[in-house]
Amino acid sequence: MFGGSEGPLRAAVLGVGNLGRHHARILSEMDGVELVAVADPNVERGEAAAKIHGCRWVEDGGALIDLIDFAVVAVPTPLHLSCALPLLEGGVACLVEKPLAPSPEECGELIKAAKESGVALGVGHVERFDPSFRRALELGIEPRFVEAHRLTPYPFRGTETGVVLDLMIHDIDLLLAWSGQEVESIDAVGGATLSATEDIASARLRFTGGLVANLTASRLSLKAMRRFRVFGPDCYLSVDSRDRYALLVSKKENFDLEAASVAAATSNPAEAFSDLLNTEELSLDDDEPLRAELEAFRDALVQGSPLPVTGEDGLKAVTLAHRVLEAMKDSCWGD
Repeated sequence: MFGGSEGPLRAAVLGVGNLGRHHARILSEMDGVELVAVADPNVERGEAAAKIHGCRWVEDGGALIDLIDFAVVAVPTPLHLSCALPLLEGGVACLVEKPLAPSPEECGELIKAAKESGVALGVGHVERFDPSFRRALELGIEPRFVEAHRLTPYPFRGTETGVVLDLMIHDIDLLLAWSGQEVESIDAVGGATLSATEDIASARLRFTGGLVANLTASRLSLKAMRRFRVFGPDCYLSVDSRDRYALLVSKKENFDLEAASVAAATSNPAEAFSDLLNTEELSLDDDEPLRAELEAFRDALVQGSPLPVTGEDGLKAVTLAHRVLEAMKDSCWGD
């Protein structure tokens, strides 16, 4: 446990690029946390972030080991191990952005270091904190079929990591967390068009409990899309993370096939069906999931409560992502 009567948790953010700068902003505003420093090898970017948030800038996060209680590691994926490992070995808790590391072996190194030092290791799978996902878990919705699309225009940066570990990993983690099932078979296709790593991937996953999921990730789209749709025996959930909207439709207790047939035969079936269905529309705040993630990590450190997304969770997601990549080999194109 940290903080308490001794004062707020001392925090740092490693990497203040597109995502790290939001971590820094939220931590600088958060109760019970003091943003001590940001670390970034880009002098101009690092000094600018430090000035905005009234903290110090360092080039290397390793210099902060004796000055902080926890760090958010938001550097490019290939650097996760080299940046987070010294902190963990030095007794600093870490929240590492997804994926935890590029390979299961590197994930294992981080988990081992955290255990040996007795510090917390969390993973930034922010989609777990989407209000619609949390609401679906509250209702105990059983997913039977999932269809997910994560499409972006070509980024021209960060392409050293392919779309399976960069984009599809979000939906892989959600499926594992939601279903609690193991994957028994994978059929996947994809390849590299503009990069050295895969730019597009599509996978069909079959789980031991009967769940089937179709996942598509691409950075070759003209328009961005982030949609996650779930179908079950009693519900339908559609989440559009880009448009910040979610719709959850579930059966009321009085729903049965006879009542549905009567409703369908009326002059206004849509209105008649409204008496048989619960409909929830959720408007999603862009900032809310990331803030909720950081607050949950803070609370786990202060209260000693379980981490919402553990290093082991991160390892499971990366391991399954590599199974998808392995399944793609026979049908993969590009270098």
